[in-house]
Amino acid sequence: MTRIRPLVCIAAVLSFVVVASAAAVDGKWKAEFETPDGQTRTNTFTFKAEGEKLTGSVTGQAGEAPIQNGKVSGDGISFSVVRNFGGQEVTIQYKGKISGDTIQFTVDFGGGGFEITAKRIAT
Repeated sequence: MTRIRPLVCIAAVLSFVVVASAAAVDGKWKAEFETPDGQTRTNTFTFKAEGEKLTGSVTGQAGEAPIQNGKVSGDGISFSVVRNFGGQEVTIQYKGKISGDTIQFTVDFGGGGFEITAKRIAT
């Protein structure tokens, strides 16, 4: 019985660390960037993490779209968004690394990709 108590304490601390690090992404983030074809865009990300599960939305020129398959693990973040361009659905993959109030993303949309940086919006 005495061996189980330390293991339970360690598990509780580790689960708190995971939740605390995931919660660091909650809120609104803004990225101003240039697309590979030279157009300037702004996206606003709204994130909510519950453990490793990430929900929220991405808002940009094409409107608002819900995050799908969202995950936060340590300082890593990943999700996808489905957009409709000219009647064709395109899945955009986002993978990034959180560092304080900045997220460095790699954005991939079917083989073509680019880098963007999102910054936390102060509320």
